[in-house]
Amino acid sequence: MNVLIVGGGGREHALAVKAADSGNVQNVFVAPGNAGTAADPRRKSISNVDIAATDIDGLIEFAKSKNIGLTIVGPEQPLVAGISDRFSEAGLACFGPTARAAKLEGSKTFAKEFLQRHQIPTAKYRSFTDVSLAHSYLQKQAFPIVIKADGLAAGKGVVIASDLEQSLNAVKDMLSGNRFGDAGHRVVIEEFMSGEELSFICIVSGEDVLSMASSQDHKAAYDGDTGPNTGGMGAYSPAPIADDLLVSKILELVIHPTVRGLKEEGLPYVGFLYAGLMIGSDGIPKVVEFNCRFGDPEAQPVLARLESDLVAHCLAAVSGNLDKEEAVWDQRSCLGVVMAAAKYPESVEKGAVIHGLELSSADTEVYHAGTSLQGEQVVTNGGRVLCITGFGDSVSEARKKAYERVAQIHWDGAWYRSDIGYRAVERET
Repeated sequence: MNVLIVGGGGREHALAVKAADSGNVQNVFVAPGNAGTAADPRRKSISNVDIAATDIDGLIEFAKSKNIGLTIVGPEQPLVAGISDRFSEAGLACFGPTARAAKLEGSKTFAKEFLQRHQIPTAKYRSFTDVSLAHSYLQKQAFPIVIKADGLAAGKGVVIASDLEQSLNAVKDMLSGNRFGDAGHRVVIEEFMSGEELSFICIVSGEDVLSMASSQDHKAAYDGDTGPNTGGMGAYSPAPIADDLLVSKILELVIHPTVRGLKEEGLPYVGFLYAGLMIGSDGIPKVVEFNCRFGDPEAQPVLARLESDLVAHCLAAVSGNLDKEEAVWDQRSCLGVVMAAAKYPESVEKGAVIHGLELSSADTEVYHAGTSLQGEQVVTNGGRVLCITGFGDSVSEARKKAYERVAQIHWDGAWYRSDIGYRAVERET
């Protein structure tokens, strides 16, 4: 069969690689893809299609013309825009939630209200569209406090304000300054939760859940979890914090109530469900955010560890047979380091030639994200440019291999965090 992957980032490169490894797949098309999916020397079955991820009409026409047996949607924008609804109407198998169900990510207010209705643990909050009302509320709050743009902001619409002045400015920037466009026309203000973050991703079909491996992301730009929020500067899997007891709590308190609640509200869910969680000192998982797709950069180390057939899992979910599936994992650790362009996460410079991609080292993989081809040269074409993963019998070993490969790659302005996986490494020492 032929498979279509929608999107052009590092997550989509990882999805394409895993789809190409399926024994039942002949061709994997990626729309629009990047330089990695255009020319992956290890997997000749992967190729790009020059169709934007938001061009739903064009994607449907292509899927029909190439007899696509399964479409897997990577990014959130087409899901919120209703790509799964449209594909279903056209008689095409599409793995991803409906537009109504994708509001779980598309609107933080919707998500918080849903969590409240179903008594799923999360931070206390209020949402606002009026600057003065939001400012009045902030005058009475303790700090730090979290300010979030309500809509989609590519992982950057969150400010952790340490004092009143910073919080007032953040609200003003979002509601009046149009910093995040339509995404910031409503803001959610919520209490700051302390603890350790965890990414928990599942494949969902109606009421059935197939858990993916745990992972831990690094959102802050700089070492020591400092600096502005980003889309993610690195991740590793599995997360040592996610022992059997914690996983059972996550399923009992968060995942199953969410899936049941969606079905009860007439929003049966099919697709990846990502719960960003905060694990406090009491061991209770609280929801920080929901995503309606695989995380990025979590996808790279998690999917690298997946030994079972991703396409079979997704097809089973679409057909309602997910309960018969079992995920199988490489027992080693995998850690991914994001290499970013100069000035990320603000405005970024594009077009720098990337050197060192032709080199290789054992137990590592280079996943492309913000890259494109300029003739035969690979150049930067976004903020997060590459994610370099390494395998090891421990997180320390996986990190060593990943950073050794990172050191072989360079371009003008390239930078990255040097401490990815530090919590897990500390646990190992």
